[in-house]
Amino acid sequence: MTAVRTSHTHAQAVDAAIELFSRQGYEQTTVEEIADAAQVSRATFFRRYRSKEDVVFADHELLLEEVVVMLAATRPEALDDGEIPERSWDPTADPYLEVCRAARLVFDHHVGQRETSLARYRLLQQVPALRDRELVTTHRYERAFTKYLRDTLPPDRSSTVHSIAFSAGVVALHNAILRRWLRNPELDLVPDLEDAFAELRRGATADLMRRRELASGAATLATSTRNADGARVVVAYLEPGAGPEAVARAVRDALS
Repeated sequence: MTAVRTSHTHAQAVDAAIELFSRQGYEQTTVEEIADAAQVSRATFFRRYRSKEDVVFADHELLLEEVVVMLAATRPEALDDGEIPERSWDPTADPYLEVCRAARLVFDHHVGQRETSLARYRLLQQVPALRDRELVTTHRYERAFTKYLRDTLPPDRSSTVHSIAFSAGVVALHNAILRRWLRNPELDLVPDLEDAFAELRRGATADLMRRRELASGAATLATSTRNADGARVVVAYLEPGAGPEAVARAVRDALS
């Protein structure tokens, strides 16, 4: 019950702040007015939200915590975590997929809080300070994704650079498609988001396979040209140990 009340309180404060900022102007609205509208004392306001900028994104504070817990439940330590009894760690879980699911949770939150999301989007176009604060929130999600991947991926995939690149890609795709929805909220863009995430995961997996082949000495190289009759000719150079899948992929890449 405490979590439910806290979530409701945060939502009430977010809605109150956005409504006041939109109606009166950001600079003209005081903390006291927001606290009164949210039905909390001034001291409670500062204890929970710290500033006028922070209260606009208060719902994301709770959502980020939920994302971290959701990701943690897919790590090996979750086996011994008595607080997550229904989600024991699955050793076959795909960390890339889990990050995409977490980003989907954030997207669903925006869509599910439609009026708040649209009002906040309009407000951000008017107040540069809030756009800066939005970037802080975005980077916090990205850092959470990066830390999870770095700590969870197998050793051959867990480099900091690789984890940062994938996390940044997920956040960039999420934000691009979210902006499309905010400009036209009648659209159902969930399929577009899922397709974009799937393509990103395929790229990450393909990169992993290439690096594994190079490390094992089973790399392939293929080039494509045309003969005198105009027919397409593919020449493949194979290292010892290259398997059928590596050969097929090299030929396919040369033809694409």
